[in-house]
Amino acid sequence: MASTVSTFSSVSGADRVSVSVMEGDSVILHTGVQTNQQEKIKWYFQVTCIARINGDLSKTCTDVQCNEGTERFRGRLKLDHQTGSLTIMNINTTHSGEYTLEVIRGNNKETIFSVNVIGAAERDEIYVKAGENVTLDPAVLKNPIHLMTWHFNNISIAEITEDQSKISTDDQVNNRFRGRLEVNQTGSLTITNTRSEDSGVYKLQTNSSRFSIVRSFRVTITGPPSGIRITVFQCRSLT
Repeated sequence: MASTVSTFSSVSGADRVSVSVMEGDSVILHTGVQTNQQEKIKWYFQVTCIARINGDLSKTCTDVQCNEGTERFRGRLKLDHQTGSLTIMNINTTHSGEYTLEVIRGNNKETIFSVNVIGAAERDEIYVKAGENVTLDPAVLKNPIHLMTWHFNNISIAEITEDQSKISTDDQVNNRFRGRLEVNQTGSLTITNTRSEDSGVYKLQTNSSRFSIVRSFRVTITGPPSGIRITVFQCRSLT
């Protein structure tokens, strides 16, 4: 496929959005529109086109499909065909910079997302002994937040609104963690009296009107609960 050359020119008066994420997170940059046959959407990183979509969905591309030789985001980009929103998965520090959304219709609309990726020494992998408590601290950076949702193996287990007018946990969902979940004002999730079946991937999605951030924690519960004595009986053969 021949390489595609895209031109980019900044529109004065463009909306600007700032977002900070930790390395390894996923971030969704929202367009706030529903595509139709009269609209085209283009995404740029700096001055390079990294994703585009036609309203009729006849032509879409991401990363190397848009520009051959652009390897920076290989396998990391996902484009929502209904809204044109862009997901960057497993983000790293080389992805810091300005992302420009260009919505082409009657009057062109441009939004610039300034993304700051903060390096992390290691991903969130947590080991705890069965019976102990564990707290998953998202260390949410100073971003505008409307809703925080915790998931366990892709099942919602806790929600908290920005003004804390609504806080719900698994007790209202499917009772898997009945009485063992606590969510504090910062969005940290505590699991008390852990069990082996609590092992798995926990994800916190923080939503604002312009972007969403997903942070993952892999939790492994090891050994029997502390304080429990295991007695091994030996059988003697009868003669």
